[in-house]
Amino acid sequence: MRIAIASGKGGTGKTTLATNLTALLGREGVAVRLIDADVEEPDCHLFLHPRITHREPVLVPVPVVDERRCTLCGVCAEVCAFKAITVVGSTVLVFPELCHYCGACALFCPEEAIREEGRETGVVEHGVVELDGRRGSSLVTGVLAVGEAKPMPVVRATVAHAVADTAEVVLIDASPGTSCPVIKAVRGSDLVVLVTEPTPFGLHDLELAVEMVHALDLRCVVAVNRADLGDDRVRRFCAANGIEIVLELPFARHAAAACARGELLVDAVPGVDQQLAAAWERIETIVTHDGVKR
Repeated sequence: MRIAIASGKGGTGKTTLATNLTALLGREGVAVRLIDADVEEPDCHLFLHPRITHREPVLVPVPVVDERRCTLCGVCAEVCAFKAITVVGSTVLVFPELCHYCGACALFCPEEAIREEGRETGVVEHGVVELDGRRGSSLVTGVLAVGEAKPMPVVRATVAHAVADTAEVVLIDASPGTSCPVIKAVRGSDLVVLVTEPTPFGLHDLELAVEMVHALDLRCVVAVNRADLGDDRVRRFCAANGIEIVLELPFARHAAAACARGELLVDAVPGVDQQLAAAWERIETIVTHDGVKR
């Protein structure tokens, strides 16, 4: 079972839900693989404290010019749509940060003076999560390198591990919003849980997230955090669009304080484990019986 957890905006509690579900299921003996695909700000590890077993670099191909063979014809600069390579005087300059790895410069170089070499743009970390002595759960974390502007290669490499080979459940913590990294993270999921809050901004971005999910022909349900604040417009929107709300967590100052300390809500806040268990039971039913409305 592959469940993506996403949100139209940041700060709704998406990672909180992902990590606490991982802990809840792991303690019940379910083998869970949590994929932290929020590669620009990954923080699932702050709550689950995995033991890192290995790291794999994420490499992207960038052009390297052989100056001995180059005739400074400028074809490479002409075919590059992103201005990542240019000829200045008697020198060919390459700007790796602008490169989109299309390979056109190497393909069209008449002297075959350009080859591609791997440049590290991030890393994927693999870790074991121990929950009450159980080792069945794991955490895969994508980490974008500092200064990198394009997260997609790291997202692709991270989500590639969202395979249920040894895990019964795969949870994917996507980045907030509806951009390309989010689409890559949620695509192929059995269900998308959209985490929101009952505020005007929360509703606006929830509407965008629902449009994204429907465009991908995926199913979705909603979890409402800080549900006792704001108004009922999120509930009315979900009711009008046939979207089920599977979880509503009220605002609690001690819950916010626990998150700030890196503590799991299932440990710090009485009753949260029962609410999450009920929500997960409903999610399982929806996925198993294909009973959610689009």
